Amino acid sequence: MPATADRADAVEVARGVHWIGAFDPDLRSFDIILRTANGTSYNAYAVRGDAGVAVIDTVKAGFGARFFHRLEAVADYDEISTVVLNHLEPDHSGALPELLRRAPRAQLYVSHQARPMLKGLFDPEEFAGRITGVGTGDTVDLGGRRLEFFNTPYLHWPDTQCTWLEDEGLLFTGDFLGCHYCDTRLFNDAVGDFRFSFDYYYAHIMRPFRAHVRTALDLIEPLLLRTIAPAHGPVLREDPRDYVRRYRALSESGLHRTQVKTLAIFYISAYGATRRMAEAIAAGAESAAGDTESLTGGVRVSLYDIEGSEPHPFVDLIEEADALIFGSPTINGDAVKPVWDLLSSLTMVDVKGKLGAAFGSYGWSGEAVPMIEDRLRRLKLRVPVQGVKARLAPTPDEFLACHELGREIALHLLGRAEARVIDMASLA
Repeated sequence: MPATADRADAVEVARGVHWIGAFDPDLRSFDIILRTANGTSYNAYAVRGDAGVAVIDTVKAGFGARFFHRLEAVADYDEISTVVLNHLEPDHSGALPELLRRAPRAQLYVSHQARPMLKGLFDPEEFAGRITGVGTGDTVDLGGRRLEFFNTPYLHWPDTQCTWLEDEGLLFTGDFLGCHYCDTRLFNDAVGDFRFSFDYYYAHIMRPFRAHVRTALDLIEPLLLRTIAPAHGPVLREDPRDYVRRYRALSESGLHRTQVKTLAIFYISAYGATRRMAEAIAAGAESAAGDTESLTGGVRVSLYDIEGSEPHPFVDLIEEADALIFGSPTINGDAVKPVWDLLSSLTMVDVKGKLGAAFGSYGWSGEAVPMIEDRLRRLKLRVPVQGVKARLAPTPDEFLACHELGREIALHLLGRAEARVIDMASLA
């Protein structure tokens, strides 16, 4: 079946479980930052028990008619006893208020973290008494089968959870283990090759939360998985553990770690001045390590000229580095675009708590350095040393200041920096 077609009917995923979502083949970007060359799907599911029907997630608001059409094909509204929302983002919750209105006996189950966020979707007073917060180990009985919840926060919002249907070995994972890939054949063993979309989705959505990914994997790896039903992309019914193993591999460090602290210096230079400043900073950092530098201690310093480079190759280096220093000339009152592109890539990785600093040459005003420092602070890096600016060709004193900048950052990494009083006016 062509990937651009739409499937009119609900699709059986397992015994008593139907896909009732919607396809969006024409979507070409998601949340502005993700490219979706193959569109996406908004996956929702209906689970039938002896005592009622559960609806797991809904769809984006503009696709509600298709969702309700498929739901009505497998259940009456007065049979729906349970609605589970694994994630509150609008592409999953768009049809939720209308569903609760149509199914008056349904109880809504969300994570404890999600409850205070519901006011962003609707007036909770409209459904007072019908909302229950749940955590890991909590269950809902549908009659003859049971849903169990696993709290998996920050995959990729604080509210996210997974829902487990043990008798079918079926895990509803929300955004976790999903991808933006639209193919109406629906199942991973029937659709086209979506490996790139799977990895791309992880890199842009889950990678900043690698520690939370690993915690979630610890919860679900012991389960006897037969099917994984994510909120986007193919339903994973063939070798679902392959995708779990892929997430485990992606979430582990891609670089060999030693006890050596790592300092990465990224720079771009118009006429060589910023490059020479970078070299002086590197020399200062190396001098601080002294004779302690070895495979069991010290600071390893790396210089990277980013002119003409794409940010992506540096992402692993950035994530694994202990300190990041950025150098840019000031052109038209700003840091240059390649530096901003690289700084933008920091949102894809966990940089909170790393050390940061900035430097650069300028001709007139020198705004690049404080602008970079401000960006680093907003990304939650620590900026313990004031950056260095040099007008045109750096003077010997300015080279000395660069050397000292590198040395101070290295001493901070080694835990040997001297305590100092900060002049708050210098941060303005």
